[in-house]
Amino acid sequence: MAKARIGDTVKVHYEGRLDDGTVFASSIDGDPAEVTIGARMVIPAFEEAIIGMDPGDSKTVRISEEAAFGPRRGELVQTIDREGLAAGLQPEVGQRLQAVDAEGRSIHAVIRDISDQTVTIDANHPLAGQDLNFEIQLVEIV
Repeated sequence: MAKARIGDTVKVHYEGRLDDGTVFASSIDGDPAEVTIGARMVIPAFEEAIIGMDPGDSKTVRISEEAAFGPRRGELVQTIDREGLAAGLQPEVGQRLQAVDAEGRSIHAVIRDISDQTVTIDANHPLAGQDLNFEIQLVEIV
């Protein structure tokens, strides 16, 4: 039987959990995810976990925060004047925002705190600072 290797497109079922058991992503109740190994469609450590698996194989992998979305970075949490928000925006804690940085890159952030004069936004990836645990089942090599 062929083993999954770099360059293969595969279909996998997966479930991702945090250390406290919270499920943050899953394909179990839907279609399997299609991933091309080496194309960096998902975090590289997830792709690496699939290499060498045969269709039907399952495994559990733990991906450290460094190999996942990195540690939380304090410089990505900023407090800005409410006047700096888009006209008409009614900010709410938990609201997701999208902006463009000085180099023209898209930035995604979440509002963490609001006062009368300021809004605190967090541009860290929601899973930054977390070790990730995955159950992976290789369904097929396409």
